[in-house]
Amino acid sequence: MPLNPLQRVDPRDPAALPRALITLLALVLLWPGLVLTEFRPGTLVDPRNLDTFGRFLAGFWPPEVSAEFLALLGKATLETLAMATAGLALALLLAIPLSLLSSRALSVSALISGRPGRLASIARYPVRLLLILLRSIPEIVWALLFVRAVGLGPTAGVLAIAITYSGMLGKVYAEIYESVDQRPARALMQAGSSRLAAFFYGILPAAAQELTSYTLYRWECAVRASVIMGFVGAGGLGQMIDLSIRMFAGGEVVSILLTFLILVLAADQLSSLLRRRLA
Repeated sequence: MPLNPLQRVDPRDPAALPRALITLLALVLLWPGLVLTEFRPGTLVDPRNLDTFGRFLAGFWPPEVSAEFLALLGKATLETLAMATAGLALALLLAIPLSLLSSRALSVSALISGRPGRLASIARYPVRLLLILLRSIPEIVWALLFVRAVGLGPTAGVLAIAITYSGMLGKVYAEIYESVDQRPARALMQAGSSRLAAFFYGILPAAAQELTSYTLYRWECAVRASVIMGFVGAGGLGQMIDLSIRMFAGGEVVSILLTFLILVLAADQLSSLLRRRLA
C-alpha cells in the first residue's frame, strides 16, 4: 500500500536503544571476568613471546613416522575409540531409564487433569536431582578418582564418561520426550495402553531422529573427552601426548595431534552420514 505523502516515516530503529543497553550490560558484566583472568592480548604479539613460541613450534617438525611409534599410535587410537564408545554405551544404560522416570511426557495425572500432579512432580524430583549430580562433576574429575580406584588405563576413562554422560543424556532425552507431540501417547494411554507401550508407539517415533542426532553428537564429544582424560592416566592418545611432551619429543606430539584430528574428522563425517540416513 503506498504511503501517504503527509505521513512522516521515523528513520530511527525502535529497537536500537534496547540493543545498545543490552550490549553495554554485556560489556559491564564481561569486564570483571577479563580482569580476573588477567587477559592481555598484547602479550600475544610481544617479540620475546613470539620468538619463544616460534622456537617451540620448530621442535614439532618433522613428525615421527617410525614403524614402532606408529604401531603404538594405532593401539592408542583404538583405545581412545573403545573408551568413548564403551563409556557412551554404559551411559545409555543408565540415562534411558532415568530419562523416562524424570520426564513429564508419560504422566498419568497430566492425562487426567491436563497438568502433572504435585505428588508426581515430587516423585520425579529425586531423579532429576540425581541427573544434576551426575552431570555436574566433569568427567576428568571422575577419571582422576577412578584412576586411584582401578589404576591406570582405559577402564577409568570408560567409567568417567559413563557417569557424566548419563546425566547429560538423561536430562536432554527427558526434554526431547516432552517437546514432541504428546497426543498420540495420551490417546494410547486413554485406550488402556501401558505407559511403556505409549512411549514406544506414541513418543519414540516422533523423537527418534532428534534422540539419535544428540546421541551421535555426544559420541563425538566422548571421543574428544577420551583424549583429555588420557592426561590423568586413563590411557589412549591423551596419555601418549602427555608422555611425549614430558620427553620433549615434538615430532611424536605432532603425529599424535594429526591422528587425533583425523579421528575427530572421521567421527564427524560418520555422524553426518547417519543423520542424513535418518532424515
